[in-house]
Amino acid sequence: MSHRLQVLLDEDEIRALRAAAGRERITVSEYVRKALRTATMEGPASGMAEKLMVVREAARHSYPVSDPEEMEREIAAGFLRGMDPEGGP
Repeated sequence: MSHRLQVLLDEDEIRALRAAAGRERITVSEYVRKALRTATMEGPASGMAEKLMVVREAARHSYPVSDPEEMEREIAAGFLRGMDPEGGP
């Protein structure tokens, strides 16, 4: 069974929608149905509660962290070695 859906768009939105549908050589209705199917299928993989749980779990652990200035020096040294043909691999 089909259902009708009414959506109000301003002139710029409908113009852009018509152009996008035209590029794909489909009707505006089919373009909108296709976009809605894609948006529905590609929705958020998990809810806010699950994301918060993952962040809290990660915060319980202690990860090794280097001094930011030392890391910057190491990155710069590696970059410079990479540019020098005699500086290494």
